[in-house]
Amino acid sequence: MQLFVTGGAGFIGANYVHWVLEHTDDTVVVFDALTYAGNLDNLKDVIDGGRVRFVQGDICDREAVSAAMAGCDGVVHFAAESHVDRSILGPDAFVRTNCDGTNVVCDVARRHDVERVLHISTDEVYGSIDEGSFKEGDRLSPRSPYSASKAGSDLIALSYVSTYGVPVVVTRSSNNFGPYQYPEKLIPLFVTNLLLGRTVPLYGDGLNVRDWTYVTDNCAAVDLVFRRGEVGEVYNIGAGNEVPNRAITDRLLALCGADESRVEYVADRLGHDRRYSVDCAKVRALGWAPEHDFEAALEATVRWYTDNRWWWEPLRAA
Repeated sequence: MQLFVTGGAGFIGANYVHWVLEHTDDTVVVFDALTYAGNLDNLKDVIDGGRVRFVQGDICDREAVSAAMAGCDGVVHFAAESHVDRSILGPDAFVRTNCDGTNVVCDVARRHDVERVLHISTDEVYGSIDEGSFKEGDRLSPRSPYSASKAGSDLIALSYVSTYGVPVVVTRSSNNFGPYQYPEKLIPLFVTNLLLGRTVPLYGDGLNVRDWTYVTDNCAAVDLVFRRGEVGEVYNIGAGNEVPNRAITDRLLALCGADESRVEYVADRLGHDRRYSVDCAKVRALGWAPEHDFEAALEATVRWYTDNRWWWEPLRAA
Protein backbone atom coordinates (compact mmCIF):
# COMPACT_ATOMS: atom_id res chain seq x y z
CA MET A 1 0.00 0.00 0.00
CA GLN A 2 1.13 3.55 -0.68
CA LEU A 3 0.12 6.03 1.99
CA PHE A 4 -0.37 9.76 1.61
CA VAL A 5 0.59 11.26 4.98
CA THR A 6 -0.16 14.95 5.44
CA GLY A 7 1.90 16.71 8.08
CA GLY A 8 4.38 13.86 7.92
CA ALA A 9 7.33 16.08 8.81
CA GLY A 10 5.69 17.22 12.05
CA PHE A 11 5.92 15.63 15.48
CA ILE A 12 3.30 12.87 15.43
CA GLY A 13 3.32 12.57 11.64
CA ALA A 14 7.05 11.89 11.48
CA ASN A 15 6.84 9.38 14.30
CA TYR A 16 4.01 7.68 12.42
CA VAL A 17 6.11 7.50 9.23
CA HIS A 18 8.89 5.83 11.23
CA TRP A 19 6.33 3.42 12.74
CA VAL A 20 4.96 2.45 9.32
CA LEU A 21 8.43 1.82 7.92
CA GLU A 22 9.34 -0.35 10.89
CA HIS A 23 6.13 -2.40 11.02
CA THR A 24 4.84 -2.67 7.42
CA ASP A 25 6.00 -2.93 3.82
CA ASP A 26 4.11 0.22 2.82
CA THR A 27 5.60 3.17 0.99
CA VAL A 28 4.82 6.73 2.04
CA VAL A 29 4.30 10.06 0.30
CA VAL A 30 4.89 12.76 2.93
CA PHE A 31 3.07 16.00 2.16
CA ASP A 32 4.03 18.89 4.42
CA ALA A 33 4.13 22.67 4.15
CA LEU A 34 7.23 22.84 6.39
CA THR A 35 5.83 25.63 8.52
CA TYR A 36 7.63 26.34 11.80
CA ALA A 37 6.70 22.94 13.30
CA GLY A 38 7.50 20.89 10.18
CA ASN A 39 11.09 19.76 9.99
CA LEU A 40 12.79 17.46 7.48
CA ASP A 41 15.35 16.60 10.17
CA ASN A 42 12.52 14.53 11.69
CA LEU A 43 12.80 12.24 8.66
CA LYS A 44 16.47 12.53 7.79
CA ASP A 45 17.23 8.90 8.54
CA VAL A 46 14.46 7.58 6.23
CA ILE A 47 13.93 10.18 3.52
CA ASP A 48 16.52 8.66 1.16
CA GLY A 49 15.74 5.02 1.87
CA GLY A 50 13.55 4.45 -1.19
CA ARG A 51 10.23 4.05 0.63
CA VAL A 52 9.54 7.71 1.46
CA ARG A 53 8.93 10.48 -1.04
CA PHE A 54 8.63 14.04 0.24
CA VAL A 55 6.45 16.71 -1.38
CA GLN A 56 6.33 20.21 0.04
CA GLY A 57 2.89 21.73 -0.18
CA ASP A 58 -0.08 23.31 1.56
CA ILE A 59 -3.16 21.15 2.21
CA CYS A 60 -5.33 24.11 1.17
CA ASP A 61 -3.76 23.99 -2.31
CA ARG A 62 -6.10 21.62 -4.16
CA GLU A 63 -3.92 21.18 -7.24
CA ALA A 64 -0.82 20.41 -5.19
CA VAL A 65 -2.69 17.92 -3.00
CA SER A 66 -4.23 16.22 -6.03
CA ALA A 67 -0.92 15.85 -7.84
CA ALA A 68 0.85 14.44 -4.79
CA MET A 69 -1.99 12.09 -3.80
CA ALA A 70 -2.31 10.52 -7.26
CA GLY A 71 -1.59 6.80 -7.07
CA CYS A 72 -1.92 6.56 -3.29
CA ASP A 73 -4.15 3.93 -1.73
CA GLY A 74 -4.80 5.53 1.65
CA VAL A 75 -4.64 8.92 3.37
CA VAL A 76 -3.55 9.62 6.94
CA HIS A 77 -4.29 13.27 7.64
CA PHE A 78 -2.15 14.74 10.43
CA ALA A 79 -1.55 18.22 9.00
CA ALA A 80 -2.99 20.91 11.27
CA GLU A 81 -2.27 24.04 13.21
CA SER A 82 -2.15 22.63 16.72
CA HIS A 83 -0.99 25.03 19.43
CA VAL A 84 -3.72 26.51 21.63
CA ASP A 85 -1.75 29.65 22.56
CA ARG A 86 -1.08 30.43 18.91
CA SER A 87 -4.78 29.96 18.10
CA ILE A 88 -5.71 32.51 20.76
CA LEU A 89 -3.33 35.05 19.22
CA GLY A 90 -4.21 34.30 15.59
CA PRO A 91 -7.28 32.11 14.96
CA ASP A 92 -7.56 32.70 11.22
CA ALA A 93 -4.75 30.31 10.29
CA PHE A 94 -6.35 27.57 12.38
CA VAL A 95 -9.71 27.80 10.67
CA ARG A 96 -8.09 27.93 7.25
CA THR A 97 -5.72 25.00 7.70
CA ASN A 98 -7.81 22.77 9.91
CA CYS A 99 -11.20 23.29 8.26
CA ASP A 100 -10.50 24.35 4.68
CA GLY A 101 -7.48 22.05 4.46
CA THR A 102 -9.40 19.04 5.72
CA ASN A 103 -12.13 19.67 3.18
CA VAL A 104 -9.55 19.77 0.38
CA VAL A 105 -7.88 16.55 1.54
CA CYS A 106 -11.18 14.69 1.82
CA ASP A 107 -12.51 15.95 -1.50
CA VAL A 108 -9.32 15.09 -3.36
CA ALA A 109 -9.35 11.65 -1.74
CA ARG A 110 -12.92 11.25 -3.02
CA ARG A 111 -11.93 12.17 -6.54
CA HIS A 112 -8.94 9.79 -6.44
CA ASP A 113 -11.18 7.02 -5.04
CA VAL A 114 -8.73 6.15 -2.26
CA GLU A 115 -9.41 3.04 -0.19
CA ARG A 116 -9.25 4.70 3.24
CA VAL A 117 -8.98 8.13 4.86
CA LEU A 118 -7.97 8.58 8.49
CA HIS A 119 -8.53 12.03 9.97
CA ILE A 120 -6.43 12.75 13.05
CA SER A 121 -8.12 14.83 15.74
CA THR A 122 -7.77 15.60 19.44
CA ASP A 123 -9.49 14.98 22.76
CA GLU A 124 -9.72 18.76 23.13
CA VAL A 125 -12.82 18.84 20.92
CA TYR A 126 -14.88 17.54 23.86
CA GLY A 127 -13.91 20.37 26.18
CA SER A 128 -13.28 19.96 29.89
CA ILE A 129 -14.72 17.27 32.15
CA ASP A 130 -14.63 17.28 35.96
CA GLU A 131 -15.36 13.58 36.51
CA GLY A 132 -15.49 10.50 34.32
CA SER A 133 -14.36 10.27 30.69
CA PHE A 134 -15.76 11.37 27.36
CA LYS A 135 -17.05 8.76 24.94
CA GLU A 136 -16.97 9.18 21.20
CA GLY A 137 -20.67 10.00 20.94
CA ASP A 138 -20.63 12.75 23.55
CA ARG A 139 -21.39 16.33 22.61
CA LEU A 140 -18.47 18.37 21.33
CA SER A 141 -17.80 21.49 23.39
CA PRO A 142 -14.50 23.04 22.23
CA ARG A 143 -13.32 26.09 24.14
CA SER A 144 -10.43 27.50 22.08
CA PRO A 145 -10.08 28.49 18.43
CA TYR A 146 -7.76 25.50 18.01
CA SER A 147 -10.15 22.91 19.44
CA ALA A 148 -13.12 24.53 17.67
CA SER A 149 -11.33 24.31 14.33
CA LYS A 150 -10.53 20.65 15.00
CA ALA A 151 -14.14 19.92 15.94
CA GLY A 152 -15.17 21.55 12.68
CA SER A 153 -12.64 19.50 10.74
CA ASP A 154 -13.97 16.28 12.35
CA LEU A 155 -17.48 17.09 11.17
CA ILE A 156 -16.25 17.98 7.69
CA ALA A 157 -14.36 14.69 7.40
CA LEU A 158 -17.31 12.63 8.67
CA SER A 159 -19.70 14.40 6.31
CA TYR A 160 -17.81 12.83 3.41
CA VAL A 161 -18.94 9.40 4.63
CA SER A 162 -22.66 10.13 4.56
CA THR A 163 -22.63 12.48 1.55
CA TYR A 164 -20.15 10.84 -0.79
CA GLY A 165 -19.42 7.42 0.67
CA VAL A 166 -15.75 8.23 1.28
CA PRO A 167 -14.35 5.62 3.72
CA VAL A 168 -13.34 8.03 6.52
CA VAL A 169 -12.45 7.13 10.11
CA VAL A 170 -11.46 9.58 12.85
CA THR A 171 -9.14 9.33 15.86
CA ARG A 172 -9.11 11.70 18.84
CA SER A 173 -5.87 11.41 20.77
CA SER A 174 -4.85 12.70 24.18
CA ASN A 175 -1.65 14.72 24.72
CA ASN A 176 1.32 13.06 23.01
CA PHE A 177 4.96 13.31 24.06
CA GLY A 178 8.24 11.93 22.79
CA PRO A 179 11.03 12.66 20.29
CA TYR A 180 10.75 15.38 17.62
CA GLN A 181 8.10 17.46 19.39
CA TYR A 182 8.52 21.14 18.61
CA PRO A 183 9.63 22.92 21.81
CA GLU A 184 6.49 24.98 22.37
CA LYS A 185 4.40 22.23 24.00
CA LEU A 186 4.73 21.64 27.74
CA ILE A 187 7.16 18.73 27.96
CA PRO A 188 9.71 19.76 25.29
CA LEU A 189 9.44 23.43 26.30
CA PHE A 190 10.11 22.65 29.95
CA VAL A 191 12.91 20.17 29.23
CA THR A 192 14.75 22.46 26.85
CA ASN A 193 14.28 25.43 29.18
CA LEU A 194 15.79 23.43 32.03
CA LEU A 195 18.67 22.24 29.86
CA LEU A 196 19.34 25.89 28.97
CA GLY A 197 19.32 26.92 32.63
CA ARG A 198 16.04 28.83 32.35
CA THR A 199 12.81 28.79 34.35
CA VAL A 200 9.67 26.95 33.27
CA PRO A 201 6.35 28.86 32.95
CA LEU A 202 3.53 27.06 34.76
CA TYR A 203 0.00 28.30 34.01
CA GLY A 204 -2.32 29.24 36.88
CA ASP A 205 -2.21 26.88 39.85
CA GLY A 206 -0.68 24.09 37.78
CA LEU A 207 -3.52 21.68 38.54
CA ASN A 208 -4.90 21.29 35.01
CA VAL A 209 -4.98 17.58 34.18
CA ARG A 210 -4.01 15.95 30.90
CA ASP A 211 -3.79 12.30 29.82
CA TRP A 212 -0.31 11.69 28.43
CA THR A 213 0.32 9.13 25.67
CA TYR A 214 3.78 8.23 24.42
CA VAL A 215 3.86 9.02 20.73
CA THR A 216 4.86 5.51 19.61
CA ASP A 217 1.85 4.05 21.40
CA ASN A 218 -0.37 6.62 19.73
CA CYS A 219 1.07 5.78 16.31
CA ALA A 220 0.32 2.10 16.86
CA ALA A 221 -3.29 2.95 17.73
CA VAL A 222 -3.60 5.32 14.77
CA ASP A 223 -2.37 2.67 12.35
CA LEU A 224 -4.70 0.04 13.81
CA VAL A 225 -7.71 2.33 13.39
CA PHE A 226 -6.60 3.20 9.86
CA ARG A 227 -6.52 -0.46 8.86
CA ARG A 228 -9.27 -1.99 11.00
CA GLY A 229 -11.53 0.78 12.27
CA GLU A 230 -15.12 0.90 11.09
CA VAL A 231 -15.87 3.49 8.42
CA GLY A 232 -17.69 6.52 9.78
CA GLU A 233 -16.64 5.83 13.37
CA VAL A 234 -14.58 7.89 15.83
CA TYR A 235 -11.97 6.29 18.12
CA ASN A 236 -10.56 7.90 21.25
CA ILE A 237 -6.89 7.19 21.99
CA GLY A 238 -5.47 7.72 25.46
CA ALA A 239 -3.09 5.87 27.77
CA GLY A 240 -4.78 6.55 31.10
CA ASN A 241 -1.87 8.65 32.38
CA GLU A 242 -3.88 11.53 33.83
CA VAL A 243 -1.40 13.83 35.57
CA PRO A 244 -1.70 17.46 36.75
CA ASN A 245 0.72 19.86 35.05
CA ARG A 246 2.30 20.59 38.43
CA ALA A 247 3.16 16.89 38.88
CA ILE A 248 4.61 16.71 35.35
CA THR A 249 6.73 19.74 36.20
CA ASP A 250 8.06 18.05 39.35
CA ARG A 251 9.02 14.94 37.38
CA LEU A 252 10.83 17.01 34.77
CA LEU A 253 12.67 19.01 37.42
CA ALA A 254 13.92 15.79 38.99
CA LEU A 255 14.94 14.24 35.66
CA CYS A 256 16.85 17.39 34.69
CA GLY A 257 18.51 17.83 38.08
CA ALA A 258 16.72 21.11 38.80
CA ASP A 259 14.81 22.38 41.83
CA GLU A 260 11.67 24.36 42.69
CA SER A 261 13.41 27.69 42.12
CA ARG A 262 13.17 27.06 38.38
CA VAL A 263 9.34 27.14 38.39
CA GLU A 264 7.70 30.42 37.43
CA TYR A 265 3.94 30.65 37.92
CA VAL A 266 2.37 32.75 35.15
CA ALA A 267 -1.12 34.08 34.41
CA ASP A 268 -3.45 31.32 33.32
CA ARG A 269 -4.25 30.71 29.66
CA LEU A 270 -7.55 32.17 28.41
CA GLY A 271 -10.28 29.54 28.54
CA HIS A 272 -7.89 26.95 29.98
CA ASP A 273 -9.66 23.57 30.15
CA ARG A 274 -9.32 21.99 33.58
CA ARG A 275 -9.28 18.29 32.78
CA TYR A 276 -9.29 16.06 29.71
CA SER A 277 -10.20 12.40 29.88
CA VAL A 278 -11.41 10.01 27.18
CA ASP A 279 -12.89 6.52 27.30
CA CYS A 280 -10.81 4.29 25.01
CA ALA A 281 -12.88 1.08 25.10
CA LYS A 282 -13.50 1.21 21.33
CA VAL A 283 -9.85 1.28 20.27
CA ARG A 284 -8.95 -1.30 22.92
CA ALA A 285 -11.66 -3.56 21.47
CA LEU A 286 -9.70 -3.48 18.19
CA GLY A 287 -6.74 -4.97 20.08
CA TRP A 288 -4.70 -1.91 21.08
CA ALA A 289 -3.19 -1.18 24.46
CA PRO A 290 -0.31 1.18 25.34
CA GLU A 291 3.00 -0.64 25.69
CA HIS A 292 5.13 2.06 27.32
CA ASP A 293 5.21 2.78 31.04
CA PHE A 294 4.65 6.48 31.57
CA GLU A 295 7.61 7.07 33.90
CA ALA A 296 10.02 5.15 31.68
CA ALA A 297 8.76 6.91 28.55
CA LEU A 298 9.08 10.32 30.19
CA GLU A 299 12.65 9.53 31.24
CA ALA A 300 13.46 8.33 27.70
CA THR A 301 11.99 11.55 26.28
CA VAL A 302 14.13 13.73 28.55
CA ARG A 303 17.16 11.66 27.57
CA TRP A 304 16.36 12.15 23.87
CA TYR A 305 16.29 15.94 24.21
CA THR A 306 19.43 15.83 26.30
CA ASP A 307 21.25 13.79 23.66
CA ASN A 308 19.89 15.66 20.62
CA ARG A 309 20.59 19.31 21.24
CA TRP A 310 21.58 19.56 17.56
CA TRP A 311 17.90 19.06 16.73
CA TRP A 312 16.21 21.55 19.07
CA GLU A 313 18.82 24.26 19.71
CA PRO A 314 18.42 25.78 16.21
CA LEU A 315 14.65 25.76 16.69
CA ARG A 316 14.96 27.56 20.01
CA ALA A 317 17.43 30.05 18.56
CA ALA A 318 14.99 30.87 15.75
